[in-house]
Amino acid sequence: MTEPAVTDSTCLIALEQIGYLDLLPALFDPIQAPPAVEREFGAAPPWLTVVAPADVALAKALEMTIDEGEAEAIALAIEREWRIILDDLQARAVAQQMGLKLIGTVGILVRAKRAGLLAEVKPVLQALDRIGFYLSEPLMKEVLRLADE
Repeated sequence: MTEPAVTDSTCLIALEQIGYLDLLPALFDPIQAPPAVEREFGAAPPWLTVVAPADVALAKALEMTIDEGEAEAIALAIEREWRIILDDLQARAVAQQMGLKLIGTVGILVRAKRAGLLAEVKPVLQALDRIGFYLSEPLMKEVLRLADE
């Protein structure tokens, strides 16, 4: 079962680097990202629709505490009332304060395993670690627990 989502660039970049970008359209539909995220990622895959948030003032206000891509993504997710894919801790805190439903890259991996799209999460977590995607040891253990590994 898919749901609509707005994404920030971190998940796009990380999953592309390890060869798992196809998990996103398998789990979410439609997927939108603001122009700043497209610039950070460098391209828009065919399944990703680039949409600017209508509330430019909100996006600019959010840029006082988080980066442009995260700010635009949060503003767009608020407008759509969709789940947002975010990894940055400060941006996640802002999104939670705004009442958004969140998921991060590792949450996507757990969801993918539960949907039968991944046989194991651990090797994918190890691949993320190799490209410099930081995961604390407690988070790694919790993700493996949630994935029944």
